[in-house]
Amino acid sequence: MPRKGHSPNQILNKLRQVEVTVANGKRVGGAEREIGVSGNTYYRWRQEYDGLNVDQARRLKKLKQENARLSPPEADKPFSSPQVRGTSPAGTAGSL
Repeated sequence: MPRKGHSPNQILNKLRQVEVTVANGKRVGGAEREIGVSGNTYYRWRQEYDGLNVDQARRLKKLKQENARLSPPEADKPFSSPQVRGTSPAGTAGSL
């Protein structure tokens, strides 16, 4: 099943919908099913977006995308071990 890319506005609307449903006496699990997301997704969204307004959520998402674009993958980073760089252990430099 393909992933749905929810916009920050959609996420905030769904979080509000769950809050209203729970306030009306339904359990959180039932409210999650109503909005069509898993429990893990709901709690992750709540952790990331709870208390934000729409503009702040959009800005947060853009910053995360930019950070992912700018930071290189771990596999491309050079290994920084002294043995790899060609340095000799202390006390053995120049003694042949």
